[in-house]
Amino acid sequence: MGHGEPEIKSFLKARRAALDPAELGLPEGVVRRRVRGLRREEVAQLAGISVDYYTRIEQGRAPAISDSVVDGLARALRLTPSEHTYLRNITLPRQRGGAAGPDPRPRVRPEIQQLLNAMDGNVPAYVYGPAMDILAWNRLGTRLCIDYPAIPEERRNGPLLVFLDPRLKEIHPNWAEVADDTVAGLRAEVGRHPGNSRVCRVTHELLERSEEFRRRWEAQEVQERTRGVKRFRHPEMGELVLRFEAFVLPADPGQMLCTYTADEGSATAEALKVLAGAAAVA
Repeated sequence: MGHGEPEIKSFLKARRAALDPAELGLPEGVVRRRVRGLRREEVAQLAGISVDYYTRIEQGRAPAISDSVVDGLARALRLTPSEHTYLRNITLPRQRGGAAGPDPRPRVRPEIQQLLNAMDGNVPAYVYGPAMDILAWNRLGTRLCIDYPAIPEERRNGPLLVFLDPRLKEIHPNWAEVADDTVAGLRAEVGRHPGNSRVCRVTHELLERSEEFRRRWEAQEVQERTRGVKRFRHPEMGELVLRFEAFVLPADPGQMLCTYTADEGSATAEALKVLAGAAAVA
């Protein structure tokens, strides 16, 4: 796994197969379709490019692809905004060579950790980095979910925990939905950091060790969820329903702040107050 030909080919073929020609008003043609979805020539026609050029793009043999062509493909394939961004990222020309070795794990600025600590009274909060590594948290965050300080740094990673740590299926009553979102988010990370060794290592390990991950990965879904509702099953507090928001940290490339809040006056809000008190004396 990485970037270039395999990613482009797999993604475009999956998106072609996902479309119904009849819904797009395309005729069956003289020759019956052997496979579901759109043919290459139909995508090329809808995108306003030649069949030969589209074929070279799908095979990863087109050296430079303009924004207008990427936009045309996005329209032709009915891509979502997240999928559109992913396609643009994986079709960018990559620099070859350069220093080898693992990408250093990003460090969270003291000011950001101070912000996390300031929210400790009622807002569990975390900072995520490339490959969805968990870089920082507040004490309430560890009381809500997992004791991150007890986990080796290399294993503090959202996708690795979701698919390889059985505790996550206990923590999330809607684990399947969390798993879907996690895979779609990791694929967005591949597009955003195609040469990042940590992103590649996490993805490779999950492809090798988790059938549940592999099945979802092959679906080629791309989605960045920056807001929504997440459910937790806490061993002491019972089921908690929290709203999450993810914020890009502009001064810290690749890092995002994720916060969880409860509706005012809800049972979850009261439970967070109890957990915050326990965290304060821990």
